[in-house]
Amino acid sequence: MEKYVIKDFKRPDEEILKGLEQLDVSTVYEAQGKLGLMDPYLKPIIDDTLIVGPAVTVYCGPGDNLMIHAAIEVCKPGDVLVVVSEDGAPAGMIGDLVVEALMKQGAKGMIMDVGMRDVATIRKMGFPIWTKAVYGKGTGKSRTGWVNAPVVCGGEIVRCGDIIVADDDGIVVVRKEDAENALAAAKKRAEKEVATREKIRNGEFSIDFYNLRTVLEKDNVVYYESEEAFLEKNRG
Repeated sequence: MEKYVIKDFKRPDEEILKGLEQLDVSTVYEAQGKLGLMDPYLKPIIDDTLIVGPAVTVYCGPGDNLMIHAAIEVCKPGDVLVVVSEDGAPAGMIGDLVVEALMKQGAKGMIMDVGMRDVATIRKMGFPIWTKAVYGKGTGKSRTGWVNAPVVCGGEIVRCGDIIVADDDGIVVVRKEDAENALAAAKKRAEKEVATREKIRNGEFSIDFYNLRTVLEKDNVVYYESEEAFLEKNRG
């Protein structure tokens, strides 16, 4: 199979990216039909961080980070590098020098279904990364792979130009062809949540405004006014 590097691709409209930056992973995931959420083993190294940007995908050879170096020159400001490897091993595929180079290119962050190292230094640098593991083991630079081929990261297919939204709740992929609709649906959901919050502040109960009492009734859930009433009914 031909191995390749795609140097450029169509990136999402800036207004869509800015719109998604006003939301969060859970809202976007729910709004687009509960699709695109990566597996929860990918964890952020910096808390309280949100990144939104088009994916630059990297498929590395086993125990090797050559293709990450090949991807650095492909990155443009605002991009998010999405890295997987053939063997899925948690070796430390990048360190602070790679991050320095990516920051120079204007990259927003990384999603790594592999490991990383130099984490303390990278935290100080303020570069957001969601990773599979923190591990000091190094890698080679001799095995080729792909840059901007479709990859499977955290259980989700990611293509170059798909939008990555990542925060403390995890990572969600927004398909590039669905981005406009996903943003509109997510905005609508966020507006609905504002109205719901107002109901709570006004003293309404979620079990009522979500019409959940009927669910309890269908399963014959019985209400008792007190513990004493329960004990009296169920004595013996």
